[in-house]
Amino acid sequence: MKRRWLPLMLALSACGGAEPQQADERVGATCKGRSEPAMVWIPGGRFTMGEQARYPEEGPPRAVDVAGFWMSKTEVTNAQFAKFVAATGYRTDAERRPPQLAGAPPEMLQPGSAVFRVPTPDNGNWWSWVPGANWRHPSGPHSTIAGRDNDPVVQVTWNDARAYARWAGLSLPSEEQWEFAARAGATALAEPKDASGKPTANYYQGVFPARDLGEDGFTGRAPVGCFSANAFGLHDMIGNVWEWTTSAARPGQPVTVIKGGSYLCAANYCARYRPAARQFQERDLGTDHIGFRVVRNGLGPGAGTESISAR
Repeated sequence: MKRRWLPLMLALSACGGAEPQQADERVGATCKGRSEPAMVWIPGGRFTMGEQARYPEEGPPRAVDVAGFWMSKTEVTNAQFAKFVAATGYRTDAERRPPQLAGAPPEMLQPGSAVFRVPTPDNGNWWSWVPGANWRHPSGPHSTIAGRDNDPVVQVTWNDARAYARWAGLSLPSEEQWEFAARAGATALAEPKDASGKPTANYYQGVFPARDLGEDGFTGRAPVGCFSANAFGLHDMIGNVWEWTTSAARPGQPVTVIKGGSYLCAANYCARYRPAARQFQERDLGTDHIGFRVVRNGLGPGAGTESISAR
């Protein structure tokens, strides 16, 4: 598929955050992720999709029926994705040579991906194409995922996420499934905090983009499962990393809905860490704040998690 990054790089400013060198920093947090059954049953039901919309693209509210399905309790991790790569020899889009587009900057003619950069007086762009950035090196060739097996895999495109899902005998969730699961029977959330004001998800505290206070224990990606699960037993449906869905953003265009917000979403900017929030992303472009989780359709709750666990 032909990549179309040049116009998109200007649009990637939605939900930015911290410098690449901060992207994996912990701020006194001790969570190392959780080792639990891979998937849980999400009972079907009806809900109001797009409820309490904050941005125009989230509405209008409409009643949606969702059949029951299984969903992974967490985002797919670096370790899980590494097993897929080892078993298949798969190369992600970011590891392949880009098409040699006339007029493209030299760095965009090399394998790589999009990484957030704090804007400077000399460069006002929030996103940069970084040669060598890929799922093994999320912020560029000098970054690493060593010791971070339980972090969500990032720098994966929609194509990469679907390839993993097919290998595992699963699929990506639709936007409807994702939002129903994120709500877990509750109304829309204003901000991911508990009654005492303590963050209940990994997002950007402080005034974006000046400084992330790290009140949730992180100024970048967190290991999966560090925050309490919702009523369906799902972790990190809000914040941490955006998640791919199967739902097209615009008919006939290679742009897909992503859900959930990320560690780069702040109250003063973006605030898309809500179930109703949605963002649009080109399918063949990954970033260091987009990952995914998987679902299984067609089997009822009696199947048992062991029989359908992601590999």
